[in-house]
Amino acid sequence: MYLILVILAVVVCVLLGAIVLIQNPKGGGLTSNFSSSSQLMGVQKTGDFLEKGTWILAISLMVLSLAINISVKGNLAKNDNGDIDQTVKKASTPTAPTNSAPLPLQAAPTGKKK
Repeated sequence: MYLILVILAVVVCVLLGAIVLIQNPKGGGLTSNFSSSSQLMGVQKTGDFLEKGTWILAISLMVLSLAINISVKGNLAKNDNGDIDQTVKKASTPTAPTNSAPLPLQAAPTGKKK
């Protein structure tokens, strides 16, 4: 379930980025290319479509983010066999050093050849 939600979120992010990049920040966007021609095929409605698409994708991204968060917390709550507690206990218990003696230094070669 988690993987499906993450894949959907990535697809929504890519689509949202594409729609935002198509729009012009001053309100032109795709409609500015067709402003001199007549309103064939509803070119005036392009801005409305892009705006609604942006809102829909933004809201769906928020909902997907919440769903991913809930699914991750749900999976952690189902794991009641104490794996996390055992790992924390192992990490927090101190261990005695095995050998505290320093290692002997090796003699460096003198570099003289006979």
